[in-house]
Amino acid sequence: MSELTHASAPRRFIGGQLLGSSQLVLGVILAVLCIAISIAAPQFYSEANIIAILRQCALVLIVASGMTMLIITAEVDLSVGASLAFVGCIGMAVLNSTHSLALGMLAALAFAGGVGLFNGLVVTRLRVNSLIATIGTMMMLQGGVYLFTREAVQNHNQLTSFTDLGAGYVGAVPVPVILAALIFTVAYVTLRFTTLGRYLYAVGANEKAVRLSGVRSERLKLFAFILTGLCVGVAGMILSSLMNAGQPTAGRGFELTVIAAVILGGTSLLGGRGSLFGTLLGVLVLKVIDNGIIILGWNQDLQMVVPGVVIILATYLDIIRNRANVR
Repeated sequence: MSELTHASAPRRFIGGQLLGSSQLVLGVILAVLCIAISIAAPQFYSEANIIAILRQCALVLIVASGMTMLIITAEVDLSVGASLAFVGCIGMAVLNSTHSLALGMLAALAFAGGVGLFNGLVVTRLRVNSLIATIGTMMMLQGGVYLFTREAVQNHNQLTSFTDLGAGYVGAVPVPVILAALIFTVAYVTLRFTTLGRYLYAVGANEKAVRLSGVRSERLKLFAFILTGLCVGVAGMILSSLMNAGQPTAGRGFELTVIAAVILGGTSLLGGRGSLFGTLLGVLVLKVIDNGIIILGWNQDLQMVVPGVVIILATYLDIIRNRANVR
């Protein structure tokens, strides 16, 4: 354990300083965006619009919480968007067959967790690069969902509990926001205060040192893949509730938004450095931009352009941060 700590401590200390400054910059950017959009469109601060932003943020943050932990281990999952759509269709189909939200949720979580397990085994056992492995999984899921259903799986039960999953409130707070806050909090505490969190950082920073310390790095990566999959399961059911149907095309581009938010928040694609608070800020920035595009009446195709630009710029900033760590 001493070798593990020694190997990862300098990088984490310097990275922590850089992460703190990048989060401050993100906070300023978020404030400037909110002020600028509200000046151009006063309805930005309306209750309905704020709730709409929070719901969209919740979906991305749920999956981004798991993705942050995965990217910290120096792996990535590009199949989350395709899995999100498949999960919604499976969950809705089981819900229609059993008239039980619990069984629908269980089926969705089992499928999404199974996808994460499959990705993790391909990466850890077959030694396939996670980028390539999850692109393959994404393609299989995109085709597989049409083998499962050729059209949207409509909700035939109209269960109040299912509707409340996406559109319900607890007091004045939307249910998806509460679920996102719970998942985010658990992930934050795990990364920040537990031995498991420290090992996840260490795997990304110096996997060899982790192995020499007697810890199975493959199991930690497998855990991160499965956790990301389970997060997709929750988000997929919330999305199908909001749409009142399972849509085979629902998750297109979703993976780009999630990864863009994580990288924008300061998590390094090389692993070993990242912050869930930074991810939260990244999600807020992207979704405020998306909302601004809509209420300002701009071309909504820009919503797909923005994550691409963010990924390139954030990756370049990550290169600069890594050079600073080396120095």
